[in-house]
Amino acid sequence: MLNFLMGMSTEIFAGHLGNLQLAASSLGFSGIQLFAYGLLLGMGSAVETLCGQAYGAQKYAMLGIYLQQSILILLLTAAAISVVYIFSKPILISLGQSPEIASAASLFVYGLIPELFACAVNFPVQKFLQAQSIVAPTAYISATVVALHVALSWLAVYGLGTGLVGASLVLSLSWWLVAAGQFGYIVKSGECEDTWGGFRGGSEVFAGMWDFAKMSAASAVMICLEIWYFQVLVLIAGLLPNPQLTLDALSVCSLLINRRMNVWIQKLYICSVRVSNELGAGNPKSAAFSVIVSASLSCFISVVIAIALLAVRDVVSYAFTGGEEVAAAVSDLCPLLALALIINGIQPVLSGALRYTLIIIIA
Repeated sequence: MLNFLMGMSTEIFAGHLGNLQLAASSLGFSGIQLFAYGLLLGMGSAVETLCGQAYGAQKYAMLGIYLQQSILILLLTAAAISVVYIFSKPILISLGQSPEIASAASLFVYGLIPELFACAVNFPVQKFLQAQSIVAPTAYISATVVALHVALSWLAVYGLGTGLVGASLVLSLSWWLVAAGQFGYIVKSGECEDTWGGFRGGSEVFAGMWDFAKMSAASAVMICLEIWYFQVLVLIAGLLPNPQLTLDALSVCSLLINRRMNVWIQKLYICSVRVSNELGAGNPKSAAFSVIVSASLSCFISVVIAIALLAVRDVVSYAFTGGEEVAAAVSDLCPLLALALIINGIQPVLSGALRYTLIIIIA
């Protein structure tokens, strides 16, 4: 949740630069970055499943091998995806987006290229820790970086006047600080001494690498489908009349629903860790009970948040950008947004339990 606040604050800073900048950052985030985010996050989720299973079965030495295999695979994937970032402007224009918005979005995306490689390290590291129920250090590291990120973003955007490029470069730096902090904790804290085991030789890391890569790809499929649908929605919005207004309104809705989506994803991870640990320990009934509790809680929270959103529908957009036109458009979209929140409240939990159970069966 704290890591999501970094991206959210970056888009808020962009929104207060102007409507064009908000539309550009929205197109950059949802039109380009979401593609990479979904792929890397999905592939990194294999670490959580396999590490959770190995941890539950007390095969601690395997966790460090899975982690290093995943980081290597994701770094290679990030290098391939960076080509999309480099050619983001012609790609967006070829998809029918406004040349003015596509040009500004491409500048924003260029600053996010270092973030790609930070995510390739951070996602497996985060899943490695979550599989062992080590969450407090991650929270402390993220909270510290979020505070620093907001200060550096203000300095870059307003103090130095670097605009969209400065905002995205600060976001990339912040993600690298999170990744370095978490990896440093694994190596130096001693809490992961049995599971980390130090850097492994090539024979250990590369043994079974192809099978792990196939499992990572299988893990990515469902998460990509869950995340990429919004990317398609943003690209369609850019084709409508007055694309700047539609992208601005959709950007605000994206920030609102993504805040909730981040909570859903965390529930998915919590549920999946519990399920993988219990299945690894041979306790299927406990795994099923965890799914029921997580799904019920998620559904209740979704209803509460949807009601709160409807109560502030006329003013909520001003937290992200100015303009009465944008506020009116967001207000009109809020009933549908609230319905989407409720409907999707339970889906990530069930999806996570199903996906990780299937991966364990395949493994």
